[in-house]
Amino acid sequence: MQRLSGLDASFLYLETAAQPLHVCSILELDTTTMPGGYTFDRLRDGLTQRIKAMPEFREKLVDNRFNLDHPVWVEDKDFDVDRHLHRIGLPSPGGRTELAEICGHLAALPLDRTRPLWEMWVIENVGSGPEDPPGRIAVLTKVHHASVDGVTGANLLSQLCSTEPDAPPPDPVDGPGDATGLEIAVSGALRFATRPLRLVNVVPTTVSTVVDTLRRARNGMTMAPPFSAPKTAFNANVTAHRNVAFTQLDLEDVKTVKNHFGVKVNDVVMALVSGVLRKYLCDRGELPEGSLVAMVPVSVHDRSDRPGRNQVSGMFSRLETNIGDPAERLRAIAEANSVAKQHSSAIGATLLQDWTQFAAPAVFGAAMRVYASSRLSGARPVHNLVVSNVPGPQMPLYMLGCEVKAMYPLGPLFHGSGLNITVMSLNGNLDVGIISCPELLPDLWDLADDFTPAMAELVAATR
Repeated sequence: MQRLSGLDASFLYLETAAQPLHVCSILELDTTTMPGGYTFDRLRDGLTQRIKAMPEFREKLVDNRFNLDHPVWVEDKDFDVDRHLHRIGLPSPGGRTELAEICGHLAALPLDRTRPLWEMWVIENVGSGPEDPPGRIAVLTKVHHASVDGVTGANLLSQLCSTEPDAPPPDPVDGPGDATGLEIAVSGALRFATRPLRLVNVVPTTVSTVVDTLRRARNGMTMAPPFSAPKTAFNANVTAHRNVAFTQLDLEDVKTVKNHFGVKVNDVVMALVSGVLRKYLCDRGELPEGSLVAMVPVSVHDRSDRPGRNQVSGMFSRLETNIGDPAERLRAIAEANSVAKQHSSAIGATLLQDWTQFAAPAVFGAAMRVYASSRLSGARPVHNLVVSNVPGPQMPLYMLGCEVKAMYPLGPLFHGSGLNITVMSLNGNLDVGIISCPELLPDLWDLADDFTPAMAELVAATR
């Protein structure tokens, strides 16, 4: 068995009917590259072979009332791929509107916790209009956040893919095995008993971090503080419904802007998001005077020696939506991001993981209820939205023999932060996935469609 880390388990404890905490991805696939031609059965057989080398897809959660620590992963002895792989068809004309509508519905459905926490939906009849290329399907993947973060999720998807359409499946990999209820309870009790010893190490690091943050604050060298974000229409409690939209940009345009202004790719991504949100809110007369604040997940896989699937920290970044000129806005974002990165790096890479080890499920649940009730009373949001940038391979990829034409990632939503924009760079493109609630942002396609003019605006600023 493998025991969940506190951070992994927190995504189980914080989950509610309105706040499902899985991550999704919409893949657009060209089936004309599949050896032997596409059939659903052939795709299912290929997936079955790949999963033999992916123990994460064969593990399920186990817990019991005598376990004083977090749940564990064990091998699902009754694993059946047909319980996780589903097949549906889009209504004609099978365009982006129809695809987004069904993906939004599927993204809102919780995963079955009695089985391995993932699903895959093969969506056929995509792009069935006369001008659409033939042989297109879409695949919606869903994996629980307790099992993956941005990096591990991308790694899992990469294991389903190859650089050749006819690549052989990898060798099988053993899973974590099984565990009795007694083993789970005894090992959990031992870990619970040693928590005070681990706390001795965490407290001094936390105090040092607080002192360093106060020193940085005096010099104006801190990231945007939490609860400093202005309230917008999407900073409310989320509902149980989801709507999605997506778009694709040329990565070369991003690099042109990056090189001209001497900034990072992530700075350009943030400037794109800023320009899109500024126009969206301006068009509705809702642009706040102060800057919107994004929470940006930061991978600490290379800096952490802690167990667990989620190795992530985060920083609060000003989007500088109060600045009208796109070039000036980009420079201000790059400067603010530089300060935020320095501040984030000064915080212990494992601090978040360490503190979540000590919180029981009841603590997470109580905290979420308190925060949700504070949203109803009009409290300011911790941040406005989540913006995540996931680097992907710059080469053609084939998923089960089908060429990947796009991969739009969709992150989770939280109460008070009902908008998530995640981008992935893949084979010369920047794929943008947007998810929200229709009750908060009913016109999500307006955001998606504004990315192209926002990119053109930044490119024009380089001339």
